[in-house]
Amino acid sequence: MSASSSPARPRRVLVVDDEPRLIHFIRLNLEHDGFEVIEATSGSQALTAMRDRLPDLILLDVMMPDLDGFETLQLIREISTVPVIMLTAKGEEEDRVRGLELGADDYIAKPFSPREMVSRVKAVLRRTESPSAPVHERIQVDDRLTIDFDRREIFVDGKLVQLRPTEFKLLYHLVKNAGWVVPHDQLLAKVWGYEYREETHYLRLYINYLRQKLELDPSNPRYILTERGVGYRFVDYQREKSEETSRP
Repeated sequence: MSASSSPARPRRVLVVDDEPRLIHFIRLNLEHDGFEVIEATSGSQALTAMRDRLPDLILLDVMMPDLDGFETLQLIREISTVPVIMLTAKGEEEDRVRGLELGADDYIAKPFSPREMVSRVKAVLRRTESPSAPVHERIQVDDRLTIDFDRREIFVDGKLVQLRPTEFKLLYHLVKNAGWVVPHDQLLAKVWGYEYREETHYLRLYINYLRQKLELDPSNPRYILTERGVGYRFVDYQREKSEETSRP
């Protein structure tokens, strides 16, 4: 059987928690939906399992001995862009924001239902995949910014800038609609999933990430513009180029 015709392996999820009963609960529900589950009960075990088993996604508890979830996440982000969902017993905004700022892709507050957990895992995996209809061209926005969606490469001032999968997908949808305002709920649905349409804090955070990486002055953005109370708009670079070439 050729490689192209062999069946795809199940998506592999690394579950990191120091509560065996919770790991068992998560395993049963993920395996029921066709996922392969790897277990770790500490941050150090998680780092070893991540290197050895290459999971597609990590479910990472915040409160753990040894390394806590935030410390583990920082170490993961030094070596990998694997999607991470934080599990927190508190569900407080401070913990959610801290996890997202450290590079988590989502969070789930304990206690959670099996349906919510599986839905969140699938949603995060969906948005870490490449856009389904890529723009087949190298886009020269201006002298500073070049975007190549086919190669998944972004250059700022001639230097390659690394974007995380969610940042890349968000930029894709903004550039695809350059010159048009894309409403908050539409961006959230396209990038995070339909069930995230009200989670505007995700959008604000990731827009800020993109501005920090792309803009000359993030506090006075040139590329990603805010339409207050409505959504965001990527600069109409094609129109600006046309106006420049038509000037005497």
